[in-house]
Amino acid sequence: MLQIIYWLFIILLSSLLVLTIITRIGSILWQIIVLIIDSKSIDLRATFGDWAVVTGSTDGIGKAYAKELASRGINLVLISRNLEKLEKTKNEITQDNPTIKVKIIVADFSKGKEIFEKLAEQLKDIPIGILVNNVGLMYSYPMYVGEVPEDMLWDIINVNIGATTLMTRIVIGQMQKRGKGAIVNLSSGSAFQPLPLMTVYAATKIYIKSFSEALRAEYSKFGLTIQYLTPYFVNTNMNMYSDRLQISSIFVPHPTTYAKDAINTLGKVNSSTGYWTHEIQKIITLLVPVQLRTRIGMFMNENLRNDYFKQKRSN
Repeated sequence: MLQIIYWLFIILLSSLLVLTIITRIGSILWQIIVLIIDSKSIDLRATFGDWAVVTGSTDGIGKAYAKELASRGINLVLISRNLEKLEKTKNEITQDNPTIKVKIIVADFSKGKEIFEKLAEQLKDIPIGILVNNVGLMYSYPMYVGEVPEDMLWDIINVNIGATTLMTRIVIGQMQKRGKGAIVNLSSGSAFQPLPLMTVYAATKIYIKSFSEALRAEYSKFGLTIQYLTPYFVNTNMNMYSDRLQISSIFVPHPTTYAKDAINTLGKVNSSTGYWTHEIQKIITLLVPVQLRTRIGMFMNENLRNDYFKQKRSN
């Protein structure tokens, strides 16, 4: 009798495991379908509103995302710490999209709590339909925790966790009152497992994933869309420590390519890598046990760390 119960338990456990894997792969395949086949964007302005706020909007994914939103008729509030870059980005956007309104706000999110009262005042009269929490900081190259300067650690925590949390709090009340709006939180493929040599950065991205999913549970009943994106490598300045990551390819897309695909998923799926080949990478990643993923991450970052030191020696 005990032997029968044992085998029934094993069969049930195996069935649940297979079902979980099939469900997970099915979900990812659906996202690939959205990215490749159903690639037409919804009407963002009608669905969410006329204005979008994009943090970290003068470089990389943030700048490309802002430009793509503008091309789809969305007015913009650009937030970054560099006034010169903000003005340049604004000019580029308005030159290509003369009917779009663009406001700029200078804010250094690494300063922490002190900046948010002013930001709330500057944003209070703007009907924000989309918030893109893109601003983020990463190590300058893969490092052991003991090597990372203390100031850099505080900056990563203040920017990656603090900015996303407090910017969300600033805008979510007005979205709730209107019964519509979207918050897009930029996480990272590093959120899928612990990532040695990018330890603190990856941990902050796991926070973004958890924060987004809980936020959706709280606010979806008010008509709000909460999406988080988990891109793998994109050809941005964040990855300048390796020449291999500064060449756009099918697996390391240019920010413009990435942003166009990512925006097409908004309002269709709650979470996505944002790019079709990254979804394929995600399938492969999640099929591997987390302990092995962590070891692979260590091996990968050791190689990228070597890239940095070779680059430094050659310069």
